[in-house]
Amino acid sequence: MAEREWFEKDYYKVLGLASSATAKEITRAYRKLAKELHPDTNPGSEEKFKEVSGAYDVLGDAEKRKEYDEVRRLGPAAAGFGGPGAGPGGFNFGSGDLGDLGDIFGGLFGGSRRQRAQRGADLETALHLGFRDAVVGVTTTVSLPSNDACHTCGGRGAAPGSGFATCERCQGRGVLNDDQGPFAMSSVCPVCQGRGGRIVTPCPTCHGTGREPSSRRVNVRIPAGVVDGQRIRLKSKGNPGAHGGPAGDLFVDVHVASDAHFARKGRNVTTSVDVPLTSAILGTAIVVTTLDDPVTLKVPAGTQPGTTMRVRGRGVPAAGKHAAGDLLVTVNVVVPKKLNKEQRTLVEKLATALHEEVPND
Repeated sequence: MAEREWFEKDYYKVLGLASSATAKEITRAYRKLAKELHPDTNPGSEEKFKEVSGAYDVLGDAEKRKEYDEVRRLGPAAAGFGGPGAGPGGFNFGSGDLGDLGDIFGGLFGGSRRQRAQRGADLETALHLGFRDAVVGVTTTVSLPSNDACHTCGGRGAAPGSGFATCERCQGRGVLNDDQGPFAMSSVCPVCQGRGGRIVTPCPTCHGTGREPSSRRVNVRIPAGVVDGQRIRLKSKGNPGAHGGPAGDLFVDVHVASDAHFARKGRNVTTSVDVPLTSAILGTAIVVTTLDDPVTLKVPAGTQPGTTMRVRGRGVPAAGKHAAGDLLVTVNVVVPKKLNKEQRTLVEKLATALHEEVPND
């Protein structure tokens, strides 16, 4: 999640809360709104549901909430040391690091800043599911971009057999000192970028970065009943943190394919079946395809076109507080398009017996 987005979005307002709300109040507000806005019970509320879920993803996590509050307090300039808008000596005085005065004064008097634990970045990925997998749930894997240590140089950045030369500018210290009376201002060496040395011959594979692109696979458990456009959060499955910090989260955006025979209506699955005219009149038993095993359905005599019959428990499986959905079967009565002479005579006799008007040719 970008700090700019955190600054621009008031997640407390999204959940209808004050910034002083307790963790229990945040959870209670989210559950209430999620129930009211869930697409299964309130069609058309998908965007609002996503917004509420996004707010809870941040405020419902104590560590992320702390970072969010700090970004909101400091404003849009909170971008860390040495970034755009940095002050003298490479410090950015709009940074959240201002809260750690030991880091700042250590730099002012020639000391070194300690490495603060940093949370890893959140990642996003898209997952395309078939209709059945979205209804019943599935465990699958997603491939994520990653950076591993270069296999050629082992992460050193230098070509095998070569080494590093001490930086001539800072003499290997990584910083430059500027004596100004009683203070010793220090700044990162612009030549070696604080490393204290330089690579003599860069690695031909990673070009001196020490890293190379790779990918990693993450197992994802998709719950039964996900809808198209729903976002699933996997805690601590994002990029690893730095200096002992926690990993970020992974957000999976689900895209559900349509099906030629089935559709969704809340937690119910819908389908249709063709029934011959005579079977609808006289009654029959038909075999109906479901997402699981086929079922035999009794069609009562005199069933009208468009009649919907219910098969209990053959929709979205039960999950948490949600009961299992049903399969809704709509009957399409098939009327013959053409009749031969004998068939027409029989239909006319039926119409006469039913006291219905028989049309003339």
